[in-house]
Amino acid sequence: MVRAWPFVHLPLGGLMHTPHKGTVEAILGGLNALLTHKVHPRRRKLWVLNLRNTGQNFWSMWSGDMDHGSSSSLMAPVSEGSLRKGRPLTPLEVFIELCLKERTMDEFLTYLIRWIADRKDLIHLCCKKLMIESIPFKNIMKFLHLMPLDSLQEVQVNCIWQLSTLSLFAPLLGQMRSVQRLILSHSCVSAFEEQEQQVVQFTSQFLKLHHLRDLSMECPFFLRGCLDQILRCLKTGLENLTIMHCLLTESDLTHLSQCPSISQLKGLDLSGVVVTNFRSAVLQILLEKVAATVWELGLDECAILDSQLEAVLPALSLCFQLRSFSLRGNILSMAAMEKLLLHTAGLPNLSKEFYPAPRESYSSQGVLLQGRLAQLQAGLKEILKVLGQPRTIWLSSSPFFHCSDDIFYHMEPIAYHCNSSAFLMPLTKAFLEIKFRYSGIV
Repeated sequence: MVRAWPFVHLPLGGLMHTPHKGTVEAILGGLNALLTHKVHPRRRKLWVLNLRNTGQNFWSMWSGDMDHGSSSSLMAPVSEGSLRKGRPLTPLEVFIELCLKERTMDEFLTYLIRWIADRKDLIHLCCKKLMIESIPFKNIMKFLHLMPLDSLQEVQVNCIWQLSTLSLFAPLLGQMRSVQRLILSHSCVSAFEEQEQQVVQFTSQFLKLHHLRDLSMECPFFLRGCLDQILRCLKTGLENLTIMHCLLTESDLTHLSQCPSISQLKGLDLSGVVVTNFRSAVLQILLEKVAATVWELGLDECAILDSQLEAVLPALSLCFQLRSFSLRGNILSMAAMEKLLLHTAGLPNLSKEFYPAPRESYSSQGVLLQGRLAQLQAGLKEILKVLGQPRTIWLSSSPFFHCSDDIFYHMEPIAYHCNSSAFLMPLTKAFLEIKFRYSGIV
C-alpha cells in the first residue's frame, strides 16, 4: 500500500491502534522502495506519512489533501501541487507523537527512530507532541538525542525528577525552540535540594523558547524565592500560566505581577500556592494586571481568608472577560460569600463558578453538617434571586486541600433562572453596598 499509494498524504496512524514492530517493518519496507528510486521520485505521489493516531476515521482522510502540519487537526485542505512543485527530491515527511512510559523504550518506536536516523537525508521526522512518563532517564536521553527536537510544539513531563535530573534535561529543552506548550506535572523536587547553579541551568533555557504560550508547573519547589529567574527569561507573552502546589514567597508573586509576559494572560491557575502570610495587596495587584484579559482563574487550596478575599474583590469585579472562577478548598464565611456573589454579579461572561461551602457548614471538629449546609445553600439561592441574574454556582463540601472530585461534582448546584434577561437588575454603586442578612443563617 505504501509503495502504490496515489496521494500526497497517507494517514496510517488511524489504522494502527496498537502498532508493533512487524507493522512498522512492513511500512518501512515500502518506504525503502520509494526512497531508493525503485519508484522514480518525479512520479512519486507520497510525500507525507502520518503515523499519529488522531482518532479520526482513516476512510474520511484517505485521499490525503490535508494540513499535515497542524498539531490539532488534519482536516484543513492544502494543495497537492504546492507540496510537490519544485521539490521532487524533498525528504519524505514522517509525523509521529511520542509517549515514553514503559520501563524500557517501546520496540516499535525504537526501531522506527533508529531507521529514520540512518536515513536523515531522505526522511524528515516531525514530532509535534512528546509525553514523558515512567521511564529511566538514561533511556530518555538516548531516545531524544535521535530526534529532531526543534519540531516539538507540546512537551509534557509526568515524572518525579530531582533538580539535578531537571538540569540534565535542560539542554534538550533548549533545543525545543518551537515549543508552545510546556507542562511539568508532578515534578516533586526536594525542597532541601537548593543548588543555584542547577536552577539557573534550567531556567536559562526559557530564553530560547520564543514560541512558548502555555506554561504549567506542578510542585516545582525549587522555584521558591527564585520565580523571577524564569519570568525574566520569558521572551513571549503567555496565554496560560499554571503554578500549582508550590510554596512561593510574597516576593515571587510580586515579580509575577510585574512580569510583562502576563499582560495578555487568558488563563491563570495558582491552586495550592498558600497566600495566608502574604499582604492582601500582592494578590490584588496581580489580579489587576490580568483583569482585562483573563478568561479562567484558579485559586483553589490557597488558604485564602475572608480579609484577603474582600481585598481582591474590587479587582475581581473588573475581570469582564472571566468565564471560569474556582475558589475550592479555601475556608470562607457566609458573609464573605455574600460579598463575592455581589462583586461577580456584573461579570457578563462568567458561567462556571466553583466555591467552597461556607465555613459555618462545619462543626468545630470539621464535620460537615448537612442540615446547616442546606440552610446556607438556601440563603445563597436567595441572594442570587435578589441579584436577578440567571446563574449557577457549585459548592465543594470539603474544607480540606485536595478535596475529592467525586465529592465536589456530585453536589447539587445552586441555580437561579429568571424568565427574561430584560429583567436583569442593574448593579449600581449603591446596590453594591447592600448587606444581606438572613435570620438563623449568619
